[in-house]
Amino acid sequence: MPRRRVKAKLREDRRPAAHTNDTWAMDFVHDQLATGRKIRILTMIDTFSRFSPATDLRFSYRSEDVVQTLERICGQMGYPRSIRVDQGSEFVSRDLDLWAYQKGVVLDFPRPGKPTDNSFIESFNGKFRAECLNAHWFMSLDDARAKIEAWRQDYNEVRPHSAIGNKPPISLLNGSAAYPPAEP
Repeated sequence: MPRRRVKAKLREDRRPAAHTNDTWAMDFVHDQLATGRKIRILTMIDTFSRFSPATDLRFSYRSEDVVQTLERICGQMGYPRSIRVDQGSEFVSRDLDLWAYQKGVVLDFPRPGKPTDNSFIESFNGKFRAECLNAHWFMSLDDARAKIEAWRQDYNEVRPHSAIGNKPPISLLNGSAAYPPAEP
């Protein structure tokens, strides 16, 4: 078996993010359409600014889809220094490993059995489920995309976050604040 070009680490000396694009966190959330058809939503958050660069939903997600989404988002936002991900098959894949190696991005995996190691995305996903997914019926994939994107824009641009001085995340992206966020 060939050696992997590992650009990954297990949590050991994790430090808080010092600026935007220092550390992102990613995970999947599952839901369904009104018809009962299952959907998977890739969620991401910048742990410094609390800005969510994307919520990308599909009926199914493969590792190459994760890479495609990351490449699209990083083309707009820039590449993060590291991304916190769990041990899901899409995140421990050769595709994501190679992408991270080529882009100089460290994949930061949690300790086994410690979901709190990725607390930023767990907190985001809890708010996302309570405020968006549980509040809407999704009639189609396009309907779900529109409603989820509207929620994400409100989360990023309007909603104040206590962890960043009661400002919306967009204010830290625009450089109008240098408030160091606290752990959730």
